[in-house]
Amino acid sequence: MNPKTLLISILRGGPRKLACATVVVCALMMVAGGTSQAQTFTVLHAFSYGPDGNQPYAGLLQDASGNLYGTTTDGGFSGPGSVYRLTQVQAGWVSSVMTEFNQNDENGYHPVSRLTLGPDGAFYGTTEEGGNPSCSFGCGTVFRLDPSAGFSRTVIYRFSGSDGYWPISELTFDGTGDIFGTTSAGGADNGGTVFELIRNSNQWTHSVVYNFGNFGGEEPVGGLIFDSAGNLYGTTYEGGGLCDCGVVFELSSSNGRWMYRVLHSFDTHMDGAWPVSSLTIDGAGNLYGTTTAGGPGLSAGTVFELSPSGNNWIFSTVHAFAPGYGEPPFFGPAGPVLLDATGALYGTACDDGAYGQGSVFELTPTNGGWVFTTLHDFSALEDGEYPIGNLLRDANGNIFGTTWSGGEYGVGTVWELTP
Repeated sequence: MNPKTLLISILRGGPRKLACATVVVCALMMVAGGTSQAQTFTVLHAFSYGPDGNQPYAGLLQDASGNLYGTTTDGGFSGPGSVYRLTQVQAGWVSSVMTEFNQNDENGYHPVSRLTLGPDGAFYGTTEEGGNPSCSFGCGTVFRLDPSAGFSRTVIYRFSGSDGYWPISELTFDGTGDIFGTTSAGGADNGGTVFELIRNSNQWTHSVVYNFGNFGGEEPVGGLIFDSAGNLYGTTYEGGGLCDCGVVFELSSSNGRWMYRVLHSFDTHMDGAWPVSSLTIDGAGNLYGTTTAGGPGLSAGTVFELSPSGNNWIFSTVHAFAPGYGEPPFFGPAGPVLLDATGALYGTACDDGAYGQGSVFELTPTNGGWVFTTLHDFSALEDGEYPIGNLLRDANGNIFGTTWSGGEYGVGTVWELTP
């Protein structure tokens, strides 16, 4: 199975789910740069086969009280996932279930994406499956969790196929409270969509912003970000150029219409391939992202930068991950990078590191270049393995994340790195 097919199967839950572990090379991996000893790593929660779910693909969301929220794609009372909360108490962290999902339910199941906090104080998310049965396993849903009503869950939209299906990215709000997101498949050209949900009181109206096709990219797995001018940016997993390795795109609004433009098409031998994460933007409008594979030489994924220059964009590789011993495919970073106030980037790689089971890294801008440092290497048995989702950094500089598997019970962890 090639890297594209495998990784998209990882992100799509349920019957199609596989894991990095199915092909991971367990030999010692080569790690570029130094290893930091100043960080303290702590497992906050090890998922079991209990009601809080297992196998968290997505990263975390933190509320004003410091509670952590996340989703699991599997497990829970009924099996196909949950929304959980971790609350810090004197003795550690306590897990509780905010909502559970039911298999083959019209209200959706298998949440893959991270939750988003809406301007109304509610949490919003997507389920990859369930909802309208016109698609295999259901077409997916967008849901709302209301903390003021005991975290009651309401489905605000069910996809039907022609408007897209299988949403696996987190949602984004614009300044007026409208929701933007992506579906990884479906739409007019069956290559996925960018969609908008416009709120009118308690009703939501859906519209397709863009239908993807092969030449301009297809299968957008990651979410969307806005710049200060209201332009949208994202990535596609496939399409674009001769490589079919994905693109970075821009959607700009003009006179009520959205104009689509490809900013970069990836080449697996040159700059990376198959991005699955959202982008990160800095104050100057530079875009940062990751690819799961490819890159200069025989790299196992990259961190990249796109800098605006007039009407064009300049692409550069920030870091190329070194492959380990054995045969490909290898998987580098599957999540986005996190940017701090100093301009440093933080991220995770799915199955590299000293033990071949993932790592947390830092990239520090230095003298016009970047210095790569490994902050933690996962070893599966105690701390977890295969980190995929977003990282979260709190006001004290602590970094939080999840692993898809591993840990005490083998089905994932929530962890913290303190400076």
